[in-house]
Amino acid sequence: MKKSILIQNGRVVDPAQAINKITNVYIEDGKICAITNASPNADIIINASGNIVCPGFIDIHMHEDDYDPKTDTVSRSMAESALHMGVTLDIGGNCGDNAFDPKHYLDVTDRDGAPVNLGLLAGHTYLREQIPNHNKYKAVDALALKTMTKACASLLDCGCLGISFGVKYVPGTTPEELSALASLCQKGDKLVASHVRQDLDEVFAAADELATVSQACGIRVQFSHIGSMGGYGQMPRLLENIKNYRAKGIDMLCDCYPYNAFSTGIGETTYDDGFLTRYQADYDSILIASGKYAGKRCTKEIFDELRATAPDTATVGYFMNDTDIETALLSPLVMIGSDGVRTSGMGHPRASGSFARFISDYIRPGKIELLEGINKMTAMAANRLHLPHKGNFLPGSDADVTIFDLENVRDCATYENGQIPAKGFSYVLIGGEIALQDDQIVNNRLGKSVRK
Repeated sequence: MKKSILIQNGRVVDPAQAINKITNVYIEDGKICAITNASPNADIIINASGNIVCPGFIDIHMHEDDYDPKTDTVSRSMAESALHMGVTLDIGGNCGDNAFDPKHYLDVTDRDGAPVNLGLLAGHTYLREQIPNHNKYKAVDALALKTMTKACASLLDCGCLGISFGVKYVPGTTPEELSALASLCQKGDKLVASHVRQDLDEVFAAADELATVSQACGIRVQFSHIGSMGGYGQMPRLLENIKNYRAKGIDMLCDCYPYNAFSTGIGETTYDDGFLTRYQADYDSILIASGKYAGKRCTKEIFDELRATAPDTATVGYFMNDTDIETALLSPLVMIGSDGVRTSGMGHPRASGSFARFISDYIRPGKIELLEGINKMTAMAANRLHLPHKGNFLPGSDADVTIFDLENVRDCATYENGQIPAKGFSYVLIGGEIALQDDQIVNNRLGKSVRK
């Protein structure tokens, strides 16, 4: 039986209600009851003096943990990293990828519990890879598209929150293929997220393509990790273009992580012929993040070997522009998304540090106002996903709560060790129960699936 909890004397920040004041939060049966100056009796009293008390963070763009079909279990690495940085809801299935069949993955999450709540998008690439003789560089035929469309519709009916595309990674995807699947999100007004077709100066045409799909299909679209797509000098113009789309009634918003390097597999299309010229870089701009060369800077010899023999090897690409990333993160069009992903337990520090880093590097020094910064991590994502009981402290909403010390929050993960957990989080509550206390996980099975 869930207990009543009174969180006392913290600075309560709830962007959904424009609240930013020292007061109390009262919780009963896993739900928010009230923001109040009173001190009702409660089974548990948490003294949040000197801390920020806000809705649990929502990571609108991450990549879910691996699923093991032999044991029918899900690993907890990514989700525990999320919990350590105040996240209470992960949205996986991004960039077109699913770790496994999304319906079964969500069912396993409900059966076993998870470190944080989980919602999934249905991945276009995942569906495409179920087609025999799939080739990412070629278009699918009419029969394959019909099969994919039927499978995708079924996943949406089972509770997936929308559809994701990784068009850059599947260049054979045609506009017709995009539209056929994206139009399924009209039902239920679900979200379409896309890793768009190209980056650098070609990102403008890629954004136009996403806008065209949105307008033609009458759907809302999310421009995934805009920093890694337009963070090479294109950001001011790109954000202005998105603002213009919105003025025309095209509902496009974006997410971004607060780092100036991206991460992807060495076998992905990102590193197809000509990439060094495109990025105006050399091989040593790439850090190998997993496998036999983990921690080493790339050389042509290492690159050629891994492309041929270990294409799933994780890499970090140091190509992005600091100024562009800051421009994106401060834009009202952009919310926070970690794009967290790991390969064999290794990977980019964004999976462990994105939300803590945004607090320490943007909110704490005053680059962005507290209420606006918290909004980018809570209500903005909940509204985008049409989840009215998440990301706010309205009465009746789920009691997912993050309590942190603004002066001491920090990201600790590095590019060499991306798993070091964030610090400065006093409590994280999921469904009105304590999941983390004083930076230590005390219950890693409180998370459930979130379906729509």
